[in-house]
Amino acid sequence: MTAPTAAHVHAARRVPFWRAVGIVAQREIMVNLRSKAYLISAGIVLVGALAAVIFSSIGPQLFQSTTTVAVVAETEELVDALPDTETTVVGSAEEARDLVASGDVDGAVLPGDGLSGVLVVGDREAPGSLVEMLSIAPQVELLDATAPDPGILYLIGLGFGIVFMMASMSFGYGIAGSVVEEKQTRIVEILLATVPARALLAGKIIGNSLLAFVQIALIAAVVLIGGAVTDNAVILDGLGAPIAWFVALFTVGFVLMASLFAAAAAMVSRSEDLGSTTTPIMMLVMLPYVAIILFSNNPLALQIMSYIPFSAPVAVPMRAYLGTMEWWEGLLSFGIVLVATAIVVTFAGRVYERSLLRTGKPVKLSEALR
Repeated sequence: MTAPTAAHVHAARRVPFWRAVGIVAQREIMVNLRSKAYLISAGIVLVGALAAVIFSSIGPQLFQSTTTVAVVAETEELVDALPDTETTVVGSAEEARDLVASGDVDGAVLPGDGLSGVLVVGDREAPGSLVEMLSIAPQVELLDATAPDPGILYLIGLGFGIVFMMASMSFGYGIAGSVVEEKQTRIVEILLATVPARALLAGKIIGNSLLAFVQIALIAAVVLIGGAVTDNAVILDGLGAPIAWFVALFTVGFVLMASLFAAAAAMVSRSEDLGSTTTPIMMLVMLPYVAIILFSNNPLALQIMSYIPFSAPVAVPMRAYLGTMEWWEGLLSFGIVLVATAIVVTFAGRVYERSLLRTGKPVKLSEALR
């Protein structure tokens, strides 16, 4: 009978691939759930999402104010027709000026000699809202009565961009920090004795991706439930499908970002050097945030962005909200992100596997790929 060799003993101690992936993923999840910093930050994000929904519903009422105006008989009817104004009728222009000077009213509207025939009197400055309401504006006719308000459109795009950026940064840096810590403490050498490098990478990505997905799903639930409770027409009428697209695309897109963060962290041995390899990835994370600010109201730019893997999770929901996207375009964007993720995960796995045990100065990408 042949005695077992060292290779046989080593192979016997190796944990099966998918079991190893599950163990690593479970560890990543539990480490985060036991972290007070993670729980507090997740709570702040959810409270912030709820606050944004409530503010969008009652914010206009909170900032709505009444302007007190002194008028004479000739201008009383004109000012009474203006919203959010409270009039005080006086007998002469001098009495109106005295009320403005004493601070009893915000301004006065008197007959004027200009083209408008109206004179607005203020103390240190004229009430801006009053001047705006009395200004003559051209009549506007919109052929598309269902066109979204540009301000609301900008805020919705900004919201998708911020959520994508914050989730990618927080969980991405969490993965990178975990990889570097394991290299610095040499724990990774012990782990690799029983766990394949690719199983270690897969476990980290899956564990953090599940946490990110749960957090995004909770944010979506808070927004939709908050919109239903506050009867927010913007959320109830148009954000259901965009949020569903965002959750689906973010779930796949985050795997792409997580694998890049893990590969970048494997190329360095100290946390101080992490910035040198993660900076390019940070630029990719910030791309959707910056692009949506610049092109939120540009249909062509949004269409192009929807076919770029790093910006599709933000651009596709925006096109769904605008109603400018066919159903097959959303599926095409999802397919592009899925294929890109598979390619990037394969690439990142190779870099991770070949850089994980290398210490000292940061590993160059060309060296990691040899």
